[in-house]
Amino acid sequence: MPSTLGIEQLLSNLPTQALCEAPSLPFPHLSSGKVREIYDLGDRLLILATDRLSAFDVILPDGIPGKGILLTQLSLYGFEQAAACVPCHLVASHTEALASVLEEYPHLIPRSMLVQKLKPLPIEAVVRGYLAGSGWKAYQETGKLFDHPLPKGLRQSDALPTPLLTPTTKAQSAHDEPLSAKEAKALLGAPLFQKVRDVSLELFRLGSIRAQKAGFILADTKFEFGQDTEGRLYLIDEVFTSDSSRYWRRETYQGGRVNEAFDKQYVREYLETLDWDKTPPGPHLPREVITTVQQRYQKVLSLFAESA
Repeated sequence: MPSTLGIEQLLSNLPTQALCEAPSLPFPHLSSGKVREIYDLGDRLLILATDRLSAFDVILPDGIPGKGILLTQLSLYGFEQAAACVPCHLVASHTEALASVLEEYPHLIPRSMLVQKLKPLPIEAVVRGYLAGSGWKAYQETGKLFDHPLPKGLRQSDALPTPLLTPTTKAQSAHDEPLSAKEAKALLGAPLFQKVRDVSLELFRLGSIRAQKAGFILADTKFEFGQDTEGRLYLIDEVFTSDSSRYWRRETYQGGRVNEAFDKQYVREYLETLDWDKTPPGPHLPREVITTVQQRYQKVLSLFAESA
């Protein structure tokens, strides 16, 4: 991760216009995700994070200027930290290799990663340490966190007795679907599922320590994994970002209520006030919401850099 001085310089020079379309580059464009554009470099992939913002699995028409840069820098630090328990998809000598590939496009370097070609696993490993979001809704309806029994009487945002893995997958619909442990084992095989579970819980522990040092609570987060041709497991996509994680300020945390969110929850809460059925097209965001999201994402990166 860049030095604190480097992060301050990066934050002071964020673009004022959101990059929402795939840049034209001299590489084959492989695919577009909700946020990322993927280019094929033969034996490697170039992953570029745009400033697009999605909520409820719908890409919103307004991006957040500089968001892709913030996500990428958070991920680079997260991958460095995660190396203690699992390798990541970044190529060797990543900084130098990326600078060489994007020599003629230096403005894209802060939002880009150069990665190995791996086979993604068909699940997302969501780890929850607190009762929030869809987990809170499931608990209200069933008294359980999906297929995990929980004590009675828990409140919204309460800490769970222990962090739990609640895997999801991309179903035929547009939305992520929860999976039971049995279903996840059927998809991956029991040995691989157990490894994913163990690694995910250890990553969550490391991420929680990192968040605490920066003055945050890591309420929940998701990890994605891939395998090489020899079956080795790698951490891929993004890690510990404000898009993939739920962050609360530790000093203002209080169980039993919605906490101040330094992640996409702020946008979700705004969208819940609208008459929108959560299907495309998504509504436009007011300037105030766009600015607040940008400021909160910046705050996470800034405080993480200061506490590194």
